[in-house]
Amino acid sequence: MSILDSVAVLSGVGEKRVEALNELGIHSIIDLLTYYPFRFEDLTVKSIEDIEDNEKVVLEGVAISDGVVSHFGRKRNRLTFRMNCDHVIVSVTFFNQPYLKKQVEAGKEIKVFGKWDGIRKQLNGMKILSTDLANNREAIYHSSKKIRQSTILKLIDAAWKLYHEVIPEDLPQVILDKHHLVSRKDMIYRMHFPNDGIELEEARHSVIFREFFIYQLKMAWIKKQTKLAQNGATMNYDVTQLKVFFDSLPYELTQAQKRVVNEVCKDLKIPGQMFRLLQGDVGSGKTVVAASAILAAKTAGRQSALMAPTEILATQHKQSLDEMFEKTEIKVALLTGSTKRKKRETILEELKTGELDCIIGTHALIQDDVGFQSLGLVITDEQHRFGVNQRKTLREKGLNPDVLFMTATPIPRTLSITAYGEMDVSIIDEMPSGRKPISTYWIRPKHFDRMTSFLKKELAKGNQVYIISPLIEESETLDLENVTALYHTYKEILGDGYTVGLLHGKMNPSEKETTMGAFQRNDIQVLVSTTVIEVGVNVPNATLMIIHDADRFGLAQLHQLRGRVGRGDQESYCILIADPKGEKGAERMQIITETSDGFVLSQRDLEMRGPGDIFGKKQSGLPEFKIADIVEDFDILEEARSVAQNLIQSREFYMQEEYEVLRESLGIHANSEMILD
Repeated sequence: MSILDSVAVLSGVGEKRVEALNELGIHSIIDLLTYYPFRFEDLTVKSIEDIEDNEKVVLEGVAISDGVVSHFGRKRNRLTFRMNCDHVIVSVTFFNQPYLKKQVEAGKEIKVFGKWDGIRKQLNGMKILSTDLANNREAIYHSSKKIRQSTILKLIDAAWKLYHEVIPEDLPQVILDKHHLVSRKDMIYRMHFPNDGIELEEARHSVIFREFFIYQLKMAWIKKQTKLAQNGATMNYDVTQLKVFFDSLPYELTQAQKRVVNEVCKDLKIPGQMFRLLQGDVGSGKTVVAASAILAAKTAGRQSALMAPTEILATQHKQSLDEMFEKTEIKVALLTGSTKRKKRETILEELKTGELDCIIGTHALIQDDVGFQSLGLVITDEQHRFGVNQRKTLREKGLNPDVLFMTATPIPRTLSITAYGEMDVSIIDEMPSGRKPISTYWIRPKHFDRMTSFLKKELAKGNQVYIISPLIEESETLDLENVTALYHTYKEILGDGYTVGLLHGKMNPSEKETTMGAFQRNDIQVLVSTTVIEVGVNVPNATLMIIHDADRFGLAQLHQLRGRVGRGDQESYCILIADPKGEKGAERMQIITETSDGFVLSQRDLEMRGPGDIFGKKQSGLPEFKIADIVEDFDILEEARSVAQNLIQSREFYMQEEYEVLRESLGIHANSEMILD
């Protein structure tokens, strides 16, 4: 008998019921026992004087009439009876539950759960309860059309009675005691059948801690294994050349940039493979950190690859690195889907012979014919935009190269330690001096005319403007302006004095490049675009960003868009046009006008919209927790992470018998001495 047994072993669970349970993610006995209720119904009997209209309540009294079933409509019926509750006569109605009639008998005690209609002084019944019910709360589970929640509760009860003796403990006693956790067996029982609120809260805390701790322990172990493997190449780079490079730059690095450069260079020096996430707000100066790593690799005789999600961003990285490396001997090339065949062949040859030090490109870098002489460093920009397999393919082109992920999407600490728990994280949390904050304003659509006057003033100064529309085509479900219609609106407003360009996702890459190039050269003064310009575009002359239907975006995305302006030395502005319907939409607009700190905004975005909306549900990499919530339970997440990391680094974890259960869960069977080295 094992908790891994199939639910099919339970009485009354046939093929169809197994199928229904499987659809809920319940396959084994332990799946069933840890299928926790999402809430509890309060079944405390209440007095009629204490009940509010539309409140769900339990009334207890004596039936003063038998149940009467009347039929109306097609397959519809109503069961009615009256009961005496503390000398108050209450009418009770059940819809489409005629089988309850046999439980209603005049002169007998009855207990009914339902919704109180205060105007009619009647109870719309939901279920009849046992009069000797000892527990005043009932667990409510997510169910489906194929299986009722009452059936789930019965099965959990049956599984508990049969299997509770064989539920193994999953945490050492020392952790249970130190962190005030209940045993796994007690935790499971109390989650389904608590005697009171205190027992339930203790059980919930124990579930949340376990979920976070076991996940963080796995992440800490993966990180330690990466370092233990010692399969990354040690880069004995030339520190002197790095110092010369930094001295050649027309600006001094911020303290945050210096700290991060040191963290990256330290990783390159040690034998283990670097696996680091570099976070930095828009314009914080991540590229110079990447450049220092590329130069370090070059001085150590290794090649680098930088993969970006779009041709525009890849091209911009190439331009930035060319400027930075102007006084060095580093040879950099760009490889994208648009690269001409002859040039591509030359680049591939130079990569294989080692003549090229660094290749920058899009997903074109992961094609089979792209090979390196000695790939030592892989940098992926906006890495969440690439699939796991794409990133892996690029890494496999070298012999365990060091890996640096970069993102301009500020990820709240809550998410970074969960989604990226196996990585080291570096944060550039300081902006270069002289960068002016972008003045952000929120206006209602009715003030559009006033806004266009401001737009014309900016253009008259010789500045350029972005105008953002969220959708490419008209949608019946979302009342959004069509980007093409918006383009024509602005052409009409501005007349022949200025050139208005159009950029959207349905254009092919060469069309996008042509339009973007014209905007960068100031051949186009106003660019009407969808969010394809969200990342990476650098036009210092652009000083105004206008975003239509701004309430349709999350805070993090609005912040990314806003970061496209303010890249020169002039005052820059972002105008949000929105008419949010709810309080939350208005609150988002207010928040973004008040702060320019991307990390503050992303944390608020997380609190307001949830993690799936920040990363995108399918590619988030976030674990599915049954009870734990990374926002609500952040303090427990921090505690569990700290315990997990300290444990993985300790000698006791690998030597003492009490941690055997955790070592087994991680599959640690290696020689403990090797692990401790």
